[in-house]
Amino acid sequence: MIFSAFERTVARRYLRARRREGFISVIAGFSLAGIGLGVATLIIVMAVMNGFRAELMGRILGLNGHLGVSAPFGDGLKDFDAVAKRLRGVEGVVRVTPIIEGQAMATVRGTASGALVRGIRPADISKHPSLRKNIVRGDLKNFRNDRDIVVGNRFAEKYGLSVGAKITLIAPSSRVTAFGSVPRLKSFRVRAIFEIGMYEYDSSFLFTTLSAARSFFKTGAGKITNLEVMLTSPDLVQATRSEIARKAGVPVRILDWQRTNASFFNAIQVERNVMFLILTLIIVVAAFNVISGLIMMVNDKGRDIAILRTMGATRGMIMRIFLLSGMAVGVIGTVAGFLLGLAFSLNIETIRQWLQTLTDSQLFQAEIYFLSQLPAKVDPAEVATVTGMALGLSFLATIYPSWRAARLDPVEALRYE
Repeated sequence: MIFSAFERTVARRYLRARRREGFISVIAGFSLAGIGLGVATLIIVMAVMNGFRAELMGRILGLNGHLGVSAPFGDGLKDFDAVAKRLRGVEGVVRVTPIIEGQAMATVRGTASGALVRGIRPADISKHPSLRKNIVRGDLKNFRNDRDIVVGNRFAEKYGLSVGAKITLIAPSSRVTAFGSVPRLKSFRVRAIFEIGMYEYDSSFLFTTLSAARSFFKTGAGKITNLEVMLTSPDLVQATRSEIARKAGVPVRILDWQRTNASFFNAIQVERNVMFLILTLIIVVAAFNVISGLIMMVNDKGRDIAILRTMGATRGMIMRIFLLSGMAVGVIGTVAGFLLGLAFSLNIETIRQWLQTLTDSQLFQAEIYFLSQLPAKVDPAEVATVTGMALGLSFLATIYPSWRAARLDPVEALRYE
């Protein structure tokens, strides 16, 4: 739609505040602010939801792998090295790691809490990217024998542990002696402390050697609980699932990340969609403000419209003047919201830290949200969708008032002035 210089000039004058028309300009200002805040809020919320999903997926899958291959009846996978060798030949498989996993009670200086203990070979843990890149104290090179253990940073802070400190683990099954059943205990020395950035992992995951875990959990000679398989992309699980089952050479049970965390990621997706719909209402309400503001402007400018008509202005020109007035509010508000939303999203962690310092309070509890930092990931396609939707709603909001202005009878307008 092409606007003439005359139409742009009149529309600009109508948007300027005058003493008699101040209330109309206030409504236009609130409409602009509403559209801007709606666009900014949508961009920020979508960025945070995307960030949550990406961070959680990266950290959950980075530590656990994309697929878990175990014995079909849960009695331990035999001849696992041969199975792992065959699986490494599957296209798309990056890493296959034997794991022994079980629950235990960790005690430090008389204080006890539950923990998830994973047995892994020293050669494998040094190649594990999520652990190797996130060691904050100690060194994985010291993780060598059956008395060594690697703990999370939150776990270490909770018990005041440092590298070299001792931890005692209590096995879930007891040991039968001549004096009855007694708990099985084993002491370990902390060799390294990691920080994944996810509260659940940093506070409850402990890593010891594969042979120590086998002895501690009594899994049986030559057995493991599962093989952790990492692919080049988490989206390849369905494509490689049948090939992995075929290449294993023995009956196996395959559990992928989509099934293991289905309810968790589905809940995030549902919440994301609901938030998008709810926050879109802010833009819709602002669009209704544009309609009401333009209708009041049309009523207020009835005499001006009549004079313009008698001077030769066509109905199309009158309609375009008010279309331009309303669209100016929508475009300026959308651009302002776009810039504000992007600026906030790209600096959200810095803003959070500043607000925490200003208010002296914890705004983002890691125990509740599982992450130690507030994530944000801007999706250009979503930003374009939000921006286009705001511009579209703003344009639709101007059609009826502009049509009403174009249909105004100049004789009637001048008669009642």
